[in-house]
Amino acid sequence: MKTQELSDRFEIQDLLADYCHAIDTQNFDALDDIFTEDAFIDYTAVGGAKGNLTETKTYLAKALSKFAGMQHMLGLPQIKIDGDKATGRTICFNPMILQKDGAPHVFFVGIWYVDELVRTDAGWRIKRRAEEFSYFHNFPSEFTPADPS
Repeated sequence: MKTQELSDRFEIQDLLADYCHAIDTQNFDALDDIFTEDAFIDYTAVGGAKGNLTETKTYLAKALSKFAGMQHMLGLPQIKIDGDKATGRTICFNPMILQKDGAPHVFFVGIWYVDELVRTDAGWRIKRRAEEFSYFHNFPSEFTPADPS
């Protein structure tokens, strides 16, 4: 493996971790340094919205305000680099906490992030992200996700 490819892989892995940190801390403006300006993000596989970066940030602020906590934990990403473009598929295990009957209720979401990335003057950025659904565990039957519109 060449030095540039190693460097690219580490930068992409950092970008994926930065995404999780931004979401879990609800610092949605940090997404500007993770996605391209013209990014398309699709969370519909788990009942969320799809749209451009601005629409996604608005949706996330609304949807994630319902939760008392969350942790997006990534497995090792499968990254394929081709010059200034790359694709990635990354497993995500995501415990989420809701208040239910005055007590914390933890449920688990299993997904994959499927990404198209590009090298920009500012470094690697995600140009397209879609979620692939794997499972819910302990999902509260009465929970209603935020309206994606």
